[in-house]
Amino acid sequence: MSKNFRSVMLCFALSLVCAATAFAAAPSKPVLIGISKIVSHPALDAVVKGVQDELKDAKVNATFDVQNANGDINTAASIANKFQSQKVNIAVGVATPTAQALVNTLKGIPIVFSAVTDPVKAGLVPSLAKGGKNITGVSDMTPVRQQIEMLLRIKPKTKRIGHIYTSSEENAVVLAGMVKQVCKEKKLEFVETTVTKSAEVKQAAQAIANRVDAFYISTDNTVVSAMSAVADVASKAKIPIVSADPSSSETYDVLAAWGFDYYKMGRTTGKMVVEILKGKKPEQMPTRFMTKASDVDLLVNLDVAKKLGLTVPADIVKSAKTVRQNGKLTKK
Repeated sequence: MSKNFRSVMLCFALSLVCAATAFAAAPSKPVLIGISKIVSHPALDAVVKGVQDELKDAKVNATFDVQNANGDINTAASIANKFQSQKVNIAVGVATPTAQALVNTLKGIPIVFSAVTDPVKAGLVPSLAKGGKNITGVSDMTPVRQQIEMLLRIKPKTKRIGHIYTSSEENAVVLAGMVKQVCKEKKLEFVETTVTKSAEVKQAAQAIANRVDAFYISTDNTVVSAMSAVADVASKAKIPIVSADPSSSETYDVLAAWGFDYYKMGRTTGKMVVEILKGKKPEQMPTRFMTKASDVDLLVNLDVAKKLGLTVPADIVKSAKTVRQNGKLTKK
């Protein structure tokens, strides 16, 4: 082998090593995750944070485009169009209306929904046993019966339950039907009123406050985002509120709130995003539910109970993860 040939081969080998080293050192291109939420309130914000933290802990190099539709369906559609033009790697729809907007717009982009009450009725998936074409996610079907039974234990003389919900929000309509059915079985009068946006919530609450013994608030995102207005009306009318959203009840005069830990729901949603990034098909992934005891949170406000002259049974207080008493919020 000639000296010149050996020199050429040595240079070639060195160039390969340098190229390989440079390739290994080059950072991988970050994946773009589009997140669309219908409104901003503590529960949905916690979902978003959970998704982001899960991807961070999974060492996924990701950037996030987080968008808020502010309760407007047209805005949700615009956000979906933006994600399509950006060609996001995966889109996350937080709550039913935004998830529906993503499904109606995105082509060839995987979608993961979160905090959707009934994904089948919402037209997102064909069944709970499997995902749809390019879509799967996490449901927050709430235990309506148990929540109302808890209210009846705290205030046994309740005869009329007031329920405010958004007529255009599929999950809210489904839950309203469930509340109505439970009231019928319990021989309670169901007093309903509907809204189309958060600005209407206070007036709706005022319209039925003198006709009910308590308010039941579901995971209706429009109503939950105006919880301060409902709490103000309920306080003046001296009636309790039982909510399905503990996260949004910590700072308001809500008697009790029993529902999911939405941060953990976000972590579960993030796990599904990671699985899809690793190659799993959404069609192969059934809808997931929050079924562990640790996934559920119960908040009891003993200050509100005292104002209303109510006694919360000791076992309910004992099982609560969050208790407000003497102005202090304690988390167990």
